[in-house]
Amino acid sequence: MPGGKITRKVFNHMFSDAELQAYLDEAAAPDRMAAIEESARKDEKVCARLAGLVGQRDAGLHSLGEVWRRRRLTCPSREQLGSHLMGVLDEAYAGYVAFHLEVIECRCCLANLEDLRRLHAADESEPAETRRKKFFQSSVGRIS
Repeated sequence: MPGGKITRKVFNHMFSDAELQAYLDEAAAPDRMAAIEESARKDEKVCARLAGLVGQRDAGLHSLGEVWRRRRLTCPSREQLGSHLMGVLDEAYAGYVAFHLEVIECRCCLANLEDLRRLHAADESEPAETRRKKFFQSSVGRIS
């Protein structure tokens, strides 16, 4: 058996359908996205599996897990992520949010968290007097 065929067989069985679905949704971890993309370039069977999954989606066939991931049912809200940053979540839920961010590495939640950090840093860098003036100017004419 030539080495290429063995490699193809390994590549083909290297990814679960869930991982390939995450790849199609651009929700997989960056290293897994790169590995799947590389495998798809080298192995027609991986491309065929991806095409099959796209076909199932187009036909309206969805697994419970896929619906769960697509709807982001396990993701904390943006408000909860903000509370996590401030350290005001109850201990049990804070542990879940940390697990979701650090172990699951949910790309959507990590992007939201980074955005919240950036906004918080911008607020911290703006002097309090400048903020007061902006608030006052935005309410002029509304106070009766």
